[in-house]
Amino acid sequence: MARKFIDCREVPSEAKCTIAISADSTDELVNAAVQHAVSVHGHSDTPEFRQQIRKSIREMEPARNIA
Repeated sequence: MARKFIDCREVPSEAKCTIAISADSTDELVNAAVQHAVSVHGHSDTPEFRQQIRKSIREMEPARNIA
């Protein structure tokens, strides 16, 4: 199962934020990313901004334990 993630390094900003957020569900990821964007970057929580966040979501394979 692929995890979904958003990486602030992919969005140009003066803050040069290096936060990456991941989750299994799109809704959980959007909620966490919006909270971060509002509290750290000063964005407004609007439907348009949430849609923009959804477009930034990528998928990745989870790390495997190598023993």
